[in-house]
Amino acid sequence: MTTITKAAAIGGGVIGAGWVARLALNGIDVAIFDPDPQAARKVGEVMEGARRAYRRMAPDGLPKEGRITYAATIAEAVAGADLIQESVPERLEVKHKVLAEIDAHAPAEAVVGSSTSGIKASDMQSAMQRPERLVVAHPFNPVYLLPLVEIVGGEQTSGQAVERARALYASIGMKPVVIRKEIEAFVGDRLLEAVWREALWLIKDDVTTVEELDDIMRYSFGLRWAQMGLFQTYRIAGGEAGMRHFMAQFGPCLSWPWTKLMDVPELTDELVDKIADQSDEQAKGLSIHELERIRDDNLVAMMEALSKENDGKGWGAGALYKDFVERLGETKAKSGEE
Repeated sequence: MTTITKAAAIGGGVIGAGWVARLALNGIDVAIFDPDPQAARKVGEVMEGARRAYRRMAPDGLPKEGRITYAATIAEAVAGADLIQESVPERLEVKHKVLAEIDAHAPAEAVVGSSTSGIKASDMQSAMQRPERLVVAHPFNPVYLLPLVEIVGGEQTSGQAVERARALYASIGMKPVVIRKEIEAFVGDRLLEAVWREALWLIKDDVTTVEELDDIMRYSFGLRWAQMGLFQTYRIAGGEAGMRHFMAQFGPCLSWPWTKLMDVPELTDELVDKIADQSDEQAKGLSIHELERIRDDNLVAMMEALSKENDGKGWGAGALYKDFVERLGETKAKSGEE
């Protein structure tokens, strides 16, 4: 399997720090560049949470942790790196500036992955002399636990870079999915945006509250999606006749005027205050860090449970989790870490 000997993280915010945690806890050295004077503190807090989650995943011990260093420049950070993960703010002019500098100093064989949530690789490649090695590598938060990474090539991305990226991300326990067509926001965020848009209308129109809406999701279809996704869930809903019957039975309702999906509610101060106030009430005094710990514990527990299903082979994310934990153990044995 293709392995990463050194990685660089350009940007140490929530997503960048999540990448650092996943890489370092896989035993990979990571150099970080982030001009934020609070970067070390922020990354350190994410590392603390990630270590806690990984110790629960692998109670027999983890590999020797990769060394985390803070570089003074992008050039220093990317020197000798196999994988460079760019996680800077979602502004094209910022991406262009950072990617141009990465491109000027990175080793020729390095893969450059952008964590962008919606910008196309083709729109970022114009800043690079070696655009063929840039891929979108879009993860989901928390990066150190959620395994999916959407890989999207641009017009100038080489097939070799896409395949190498797929192998590199798989080597750190991720589930790379190569998106077949380059579109803004890719696939995951397109689906999330549709649900988010409808949810905003339901809150704005006082149909439900923030807490009630979250309960509706987590006590019903959220559980189904977590282990079987959308289409396989609906295949079962079609009974013995499967998906064709489901489509015939429920397809016509798609033309009914149920949804406001094509409209966007204005994010007025009133709506923002309503959502924020309801969210504060829902949290019941729990801090963000406390909620992150609860989230991580729940994610580990769900993946652990799924890892034991399917006659012990694991199911869905649980199968990948099972393989990943075994790989962590093998890496630990090779590193001699106690």
